[in-house]
Amino acid sequence: MTPDDMKREAARAALAHVESGMRLGLGHGSTAKHFVDLLGEKVRGGLEVVCVPASEFTHDQARDLGIPLTTLDETPELDLAVDGADEIGPALGLIKGGGGALLREKIVASAAASMLVIADESKVVPVLGRFPLPVEVIPFGFGATRAAIERIAAKLGLSGELRLRQQSDGLVFVTDGGHHILDCHFQQIPDPAALAAGLSTIPGVVEHGLFLGLAKGAYVAGSSGVRFIGPA
Repeated sequence: MTPDDMKREAARAALAHVESGMRLGLGHGSTAKHFVDLLGEKVRGGLEVVCVPASEFTHDQARDLGIPLTTLDETPELDLAVDGADEIGPALGLIKGGGGALLREKIVASAAASMLVIADESKVVPVLGRFPLPVEVIPFGFGATRAAIERIAAKLGLSGELRLRQQSDGLVFVTDGGHHILDCHFQQIPDPAALAAGLSTIPGVVEHGLFLGLAKGAYVAGSSGVRFIGPA
């Protein structure tokens, strides 16, 4: 199977958890896109669900497939959120935000009674950090916020380039919420909880891509099939 085939099979496995009457959170990214496509097929076949998308891209995709949509204002409690991940580490700790929607993804995941992750085998790592950690920041006071992140990282023995995310045209990437993203190239994050706690103390940090204690399970697809990773 190609990596794209693997993502689709992981999405198909997660879809088995969806039942009529559910309130779903829909993630963002290439793997989540497969889940939304497959969900659209089920909806056309009679499945009755209502969904909260975590990005404008996912909103438009789901709308075009005829999937009923709502908001967290109208439906503040969800049964299940399904989303991809850039890395899956020990105890189902995640790095997310490669697609730039980490704030909304975390809000949606936190509103759900359960979160399932879907990914291909390459996303499973023994230690988080090989994928650059996205940190969403407000543009005002950017320099001060960046320096504060560097200080927090240094206290934890972390180093590496903090790179302001840009689009392919060279312009600064802007999230759906109007924020910027710093991609932190730490390589390894031995203590994700300590880093998450430190980042959360910085006023200019809107949110970070460490998703800890949110995922209840992960479907991971590889060349030999799909396996389930449960809580430690």
